[in-house]
Amino acid sequence: MNDTSPRRRPNRLIHESSPYLLQHAYNPVDWYPWGEEAHRHARDARKPIFLSIGYSTCHWCHVMERESFEDDGIAALLNQYFIPIKVDREERPDIDRIYMTALQAMGRNGGWPLSMFLTPDLKPFYGGTYFPPRSARGRAGFPDVLRRIHEIWEQQRGKVEEATRSITGFLEEIAGAGTSVGSLDRGIVDRCFHQLAATYDAACGGFGGGPKFPRPVVLDFLFRYHAATSNTEARDIALDTLRRMAAGGIHDHIGGGFHRYAVDPAWRVPHFEKMLYDQAQLVQAFLDAYLLTHDPSFAAVARSTLDYVAEEMTSPEGGFLTAEDADSPRPENPEESGEGEFYVWTRKEIESALGQDADLFCFHFGVEAEGNMSVDPQHEFTGKNILYEPHPLAATAQRFRITEEEAARRIGAMRRKLRAVRALRPRPLRDDKILTSWNGLMIGAFARGGRVLHEERYGRAALNAAAFVVGSLDDAKQGELKRRYRGGASGLEAGLEDYVLLVAGLLELYEASGNGRWLKHAVELTERQIDLFADAERGGFYETSGKDASVIVRMKEQYDGEKPSANSIAAMNLIRLARMIDRPAWEEVAVKTVNQWADIAARQPLIMPGMLSDFLRLSSPPQQVVIAGPGGEHGVEEMVDVVNALYLPNMVVLRTGGVEGEDTLRVLSPFHGSLQEEGGKPTAYVCRGFVCELPVTDPEALRGQLHQLTSAEKHS
Repeated sequence: MNDTSPRRRPNRLIHESSPYLLQHAYNPVDWYPWGEEAHRHARDARKPIFLSIGYSTCHWCHVMERESFEDDGIAALLNQYFIPIKVDREERPDIDRIYMTALQAMGRNGGWPLSMFLTPDLKPFYGGTYFPPRSARGRAGFPDVLRRIHEIWEQQRGKVEEATRSITGFLEEIAGAGTSVGSLDRGIVDRCFHQLAATYDAACGGFGGGPKFPRPVVLDFLFRYHAATSNTEARDIALDTLRRMAAGGIHDHIGGGFHRYAVDPAWRVPHFEKMLYDQAQLVQAFLDAYLLTHDPSFAAVARSTLDYVAEEMTSPEGGFLTAEDADSPRPENPEESGEGEFYVWTRKEIESALGQDADLFCFHFGVEAEGNMSVDPQHEFTGKNILYEPHPLAATAQRFRITEEEAARRIGAMRRKLRAVRALRPRPLRDDKILTSWNGLMIGAFARGGRVLHEERYGRAALNAAAFVVGSLDDAKQGELKRRYRGGASGLEAGLEDYVLLVAGLLELYEASGNGRWLKHAVELTERQIDLFADAERGGFYETSGKDASVIVRMKEQYDGEKPSANSIAAMNLIRLARMIDRPAWEEVAVKTVNQWADIAARQPLIMPGMLSDFLRLSSPPQQVVIAGPGGEHGVEEMVDVVNALYLPNMVVLRTGGVEGEDTLRVLSPFHGSLQEEGGKPTAYVCRGFVCELPVTDPEALRGQLHQLTSAEKHS
C-alpha cells in the first residue's frame, strides 16, 4: 500500500481527505473519487464504471489492494476498459447502502470490499465483493471478470440494460417499502424476544454460531423488554452475553475496548479491527448491565472501554477518531503486515515481562507454551496466544491461594506492565477522520458513563467532543451540518444518521450536565432533520436530503445491524424530545415512523429490535424527573445520584436552576421550567404523563417515588 517509489505517480486520490482513499493514492489504477468529474468522464467515454467501496481498517480491502490494485497488469485492464471509482463507505454510507442493496438483489452475499459495475448513468448491473487475482477452483479471477464484463458491455448491451432495469426497479421498490397500513403491537415484540431466545447460544452467549457480532441494539431491546414485562430470561440472556464477551478474546484485556467481531462461537478469536461505534454502544450496554445488577465487573468493562477511547481514539481537538486497523507490521519483518500482530503474545514474551507473576497471569488468561490458537486453524499464529479469561477471578485466586482482591490487584498491575511492552510494537493504522454520527454515539456514551460511574473526566470528554463537533461541523446559520472532519477542514453533506446520532448524544449530555445549551441545539437539529429528510406522506425519514443528484435512489433504512437504523434512532429522539419539551406532534411523527414498518416487523422482527424498543417506549406513559436547584450544589447532586443509580429506560431527566438550563427549559417547556425549589431546598418532581407527584427534598423520598413509579408501570 502507498507505494511512493519513483516509478509510481499519485493518482487523483492524493487530493482526498479520507485515509482509505489515500491508501490507494499510489496504486497504478487511475482512480477517481466519487463525483461529477468521474461521472462525466464515464458518460463522455461511454465506458462502464468499476466502483470499489471499502474502508481503511478493512482486512480484505487490504488484501485486494495488494493482489489486484497494485498489480500493473490488472490496473491496465481497469484503466483501459472502465472508469475506476473509489468510495470510503464511512464517508458515504448512502452510496454504500444503494450498491450493497443492489448486490444483494443479485443474490450475492454482501461484504467489503464491495466491487460493483455500473453504467455511465450510475445504474448497477453486476457485482461482487473480494475477487482473487487469478482464477482457481472454479472461481473466476479478477482479470477474467474484467475481460468478461468488457465483452458483455461491448457485445451484449441489451442484457446490461435489462439487468439495470431489474435491479433499479428492485431498489426503488425497497425505497418505497414500509408503507404499512397496520401498526406495531405487543405480539410482534413478544415474537422478537422468543425468536432471540430460540437462537440464544446457552453454551457461549450471543446468538447462533460463529462468526459472532456484538450487535448491542439487541441487548438494549432485551433489557427494555425485561423492564416492560419483568421477564427475567430476557435480562439474563443479555447479561450472560456481555459476561462472555468481556471474558473472550474479542475484548482487549490489555488496552481496553472491543474488537469488531469473533470468528468463532466462543468469542475467543477476534477479527482485530476496533470501531468507534462498537465502543460507544458497548459502553451503554455494560452501563445498563451495571445498573440492573450493581455488579462492579460490568462497570469496570465500561470504564476500561471509555479509558481506551479517551487515551487512544481522541483527537487533540476533542473529537473521537473512527477506527483502528486489524493489521499491523510484523515485529520480525516490518515490511509485512499481519492481522492481530499487535495483540497476540508468546508465553516467553509474557514471562520476560512479568517474571515470577507470569504463571498467575497465564493461568487467568489461557496462555499456553505452544500457543492457544488451535481453536481456529485459519489464523496462522503459530506459538502465539490471544488473551481471554477461561478462569474467573475466584478460580484464579483459589488456584494461587490468595484472596480475590489480591488476585485482582496483581492482574491489574500485570496488565499495565504488558500494556507498556505492547506500546513498543508497531501500532495498527488508525483512521483519524472524525465522523459526526459516530461522535454522537461516543458523546452519549461518555456523558452517561460520567454520570453513572461518577467520573467527571468522562463528562468533560463528552463536553469537549460536543463543543468541537458543534463548533466545527455544524454551521447553524447556514443550516448545514457536515459529516466528516479531517486535517483542519470539515466536508461532505451530513445524512440522516449524522443528525439523529448527534441529537441522541446531545440529549445524553443534557441529562448528564443540565446545561440547556445542549437541549436547545438538539431541538434545532431535529427541526432541520424533519425539514430535510422526513417523508411527510408515508412517514419515516430518507437517509439523504435529495440534493445530490448522483444518489440514484433515496433509501430508507430499517435494519438494525451493527448500529441501530437511523429511523429507529430518529423515532427514539422524537419520543424523548416530545416528553422533555411537551411537543406531542413530534411523538405523532415517531408513531408514524415506527408503524411504517409494522408489516416487515411482523414477518421479520429480528431485523428491527431498535424499532421495537421504540414501540416499548411509546407504550409507556411519559415519565419525567425534574430536579430544581443550582447545578453543582450538594443537595442537587444527591438527587441526581439517586436517578443515576437506577435503570430507568423510559425516564427523561430535566434540570432547572442551571446557568443556561433554567432559561432554556422555561422557553422550551414552560410547565417543567416553572417547577421551583421548595423552601429554598433542592427539589425533585417525579411526573407521569405530565402529572407530578408531590415535590420531595429528600433523596430517599425521591428513590421511593421512582421505585413506586417503575413498579406501577410493570403492573400496568
